[in-house]
Amino acid sequence: MIRTHILGKTQLVALAAAAILTGGSWLSAQDAPAPAPAPAPAAAEAAAPAGPSIEDRLGDIEAYMNNTARVTKEGSKVAGPGPGHNAWQMTSSALVLFMTLPGLFLFYGGLVRQKNVLSVIAQCMGIAGLVSILWWAIGYSLSFGGTGAFIGDGTYAMLKGVEPGNVGAGYYWISDVMWCIFQLTFAIITPALIIGAIAERMKFISVLLFVAIWMFAVYFPFAHMVWSTTGFMCGPLNPNAAIKAIDFAGGTVVHMTSGWSALVLCLILGPRKGYGKEPMPPHSMVLCAIGTGMLWVGWYGFNAGSALGADAIASNAFGTTTFAAATAGFTWGVLEWILRGKPSVLGFCSGIVAGLVVITPAAGFVTLSSSVIMGVLAGVVPFVACIFLKKALGYDDSLDTFGVHGVGGTLGAILTGVFADEKANSVVAGLKDGLLVNQLKAVGLTIVWAVVATAIIAFIVKAIVGLRATPEVEESGLDLPEHGEAGYEMH
Repeated sequence: MIRTHILGKTQLVALAAAAILTGGSWLSAQDAPAPAPAPAPAAAEAAAPAGPSIEDRLGDIEAYMNNTARVTKEGSKVAGPGPGHNAWQMTSSALVLFMTLPGLFLFYGGLVRQKNVLSVIAQCMGIAGLVSILWWAIGYSLSFGGTGAFIGDGTYAMLKGVEPGNVGAGYYWISDVMWCIFQLTFAIITPALIIGAIAERMKFISVLLFVAIWMFAVYFPFAHMVWSTTGFMCGPLNPNAAIKAIDFAGGTVVHMTSGWSALVLCLILGPRKGYGKEPMPPHSMVLCAIGTGMLWVGWYGFNAGSALGADAIASNAFGTTTFAAATAGFTWGVLEWILRGKPSVLGFCSGIVAGLVVITPAAGFVTLSSSVIMGVLAGVVPFVACIFLKKALGYDDSLDTFGVHGVGGTLGAILTGVFADEKANSVVAGLKDGLLVNQLKAVGLTIVWAVVATAIIAFIVKAIVGLRATPEVEESGLDLPEHGEAGYEMH
């Protein structure tokens, strides 16, 4: 109706103009040849290419707002990454990288003695470069390619087919490139955590060779088993998973694998020269505290970023991460105050990191109140492991990697099975029955796999290049002999 009305008025204007130009009357102008009729609406619509309906296009917008799948299957007007969700993924990736460089190397760097501060920084930087190259070459493909239960294949070798305009590899509205980079930042920090257990005595070349083999033997398989749609332990995405476990942001993949591997490696390597006989205090608690703050901030990318979009689940993970870290840090400090008479900055730092570790597998699956309870337990159990267990067993876990990440990661994976709630995340509803048993199975498999693989890799590296710096190098510190530099100018 509207379109016909508009065409009628156009014809009237044309007739009037013709009458004026020819000097004729209005009536004589009516006798002039009529303009050619416009194409019929049906014909015009038939000539236009078919596209999504208005309903589909509105449905796509609603899907974007709710971070769910598009309504339009083909020809969507918003087929690429969604700006807001993709921006949060980019931010989260930067935050997780910030956890390693500079967060972790300042945290670890402050805890070692002055003569070894650069060795820790170099190890973190070297691992970041090495793992990135491996990830590009084949690591991403082994983690997320193929249809196997335990490991991927070469589908995405050298990131073939990973395009910035494509979506779906990670989630509905984030670029496949950003999914790849986000997961890369996890792959970087995981082996970097291990160096805390062997700090001040393992050679740089040995660290790099160990990490290179460990990524293939441990990290890539676990990333696939836990987060791939065909993974052996991926309860949320694989209906045929043998172990229907849940791990929101890396309790098994990151903290348990690195923590248990760290314990085995430090046992094989042996204690530092003079351990137990001479004091080995942190050389800078200021650096350690700054690093702790950076880790806490970066952990929002780690946990809330694992929601893969700026939605309610991300908000919940942000909140649970905050309460668990704060509660654990406070609990650890209070325990020191009660048992030792003074709450130390090191205690607060250790407790905060322990809280972050414990909440990681549960961040998007539990309520805020549950995260407070988990924070209390995170402040108690790793405290006991670091203060009493290590002393009783006599192993030299230099910077308490096992006590915080191994014990904390294990605790978090188990507590996820206890506190996971469909009110926080609807995916829990379908996995609730038997979840704790499945979490325990996942914990058991992770411990056995990480321990056995690490032992084998350590002896391979020892046979090829050796593991440990010479007593002379260890005595003088690794900075100058291994890197030709000193962390501080000596006067």
